[in-house]
Amino acid sequence: MAYEMKRIPYSGSINEVVIGTGEQAITLGGETAYPFHTFEGDLPHRPIIAMEIWDYDPGEEWSPAVYEPFKDVAGDPAAWAKKCVDQYGAEAIVLQLKSTDPNDKDAPPEEAAAKAKAVAEAVKVPVIVWGVANKDKDIETMRAVAEACQGKNLVLGPVEEANHKQIGATALGYNQILAGNSPIDVNLAKQLNILLGNLGVGLEKIIIDPTTGGLGYGLEYSYSVMERIRMAALTQDDDKLMQPMINNVGNEVWKSKEAKLYGAEAQEANLGDR
Repeated sequence: MAYEMKRIPYSGSINEVVIGTGEQAITLGGETAYPFHTFEGDLPHRPIIAMEIWDYDPGEEWSPAVYEPFKDVAGDPAAWAKKCVDQYGAEAIVLQLKSTDPNDKDAPPEEAAAKAKAVAEAVKVPVIVWGVANKDKDIETMRAVAEACQGKNLVLGPVEEANHKQIGATALGYNQILAGNSPIDVNLAKQLNILLGNLGVGLEKIIIDPTTGGLGYGLEYSYSVMERIRMAALTQDDDKLMQPMINNVGNEVWKSKEAKLYGAEAQEANLGDR
């Protein structure tokens, strides 16, 4: 007797969002089933992995294993982005504006905007620009970045409820895309999309950032929330959650001290051969 896979019909689907411009623009979303459930629906656009760069040379802040391939270009974000694309085949670039953190280097918005523009002009793949989750500084920085990169169809994030009006208006004015960030909660993710919609931001310009926790409880919780967002979109026809998702994974991975240990330190911690 042949095995017949049980199929569940889904009434909802995920909206498509196009990031970037030109021939290397990328379409996200479009799914009519859960991830990898190709036997139940269409998954027209596969997930993409963006390569992360910083707006200053991280040096010893990074694990030597991660820093080594980029040490020759780490002081120049545009050259760094170009190396990621040309040598490593990056499909998209995430520019982390770490230097704008008011509690650290507190670089001015104009400086960050100039670097973002240089990166966007150096590569043809989509560019995602990530702030430091400081409400006031991100408002100023994203306004400058959006203006400097008008026409590039950037993704700007993280956009939170506290600054969605200001950054949302900026995105509308300069035709950029928003990554709406909510603290690992389905209802808060939906609420933020509603607020952005009330502001006039179309669903074709919104990506959900559900927040990504670290290893352990954080990872499991993050995954379950992402799963519930997809369930609401596909089985409950919740049109405010039918958006592609983005996960800022790199930051969480390298928060783990074990990931940065190497050599004698790793051996002393019984982590084995790297």
